[in-house]
Amino acid sequence: MKLIITIVQDEDAGRLVGELMDQNFGVTKLATTGGFLKSGNTTLLIGLSEERFDECMGIIEKVCKSRKQMASAPVSMSSVSSGMYTSYPIEVTVGGATVFVLSVDQFVKF
Repeated sequence: MKLIITIVQDEDAGRLVGELMDQNFGVTKLATTGGFLKSGNTTLLIGLSEERFDECMGIIEKVCKSRKQMASAPVSMSSVSSGMYTSYPIEVTVGGATVFVLSVDQFVKF
């Protein structure tokens, strides 16, 4: 038995949950917040048998593609004593999925 913990961007979460449920995977959805862009993301907990592992990973890879996006990066204007900040656009990669796979010794459902 495996537990897959998958962190995806909110934009991809609905499609991924739909695809997984269509293929009869049990999914628990947790709303979480990202770090760098402080954007919303979703953490999914997926418990499954060893036999279905490759199928599940294939769905995650198919749905959660990374892409480029423009974001504002804050810059401190240290030469100004007022502590003002300004921002400039930078290109960042968003989307995709961060996946953790854990072996499960026991699973109990009440």
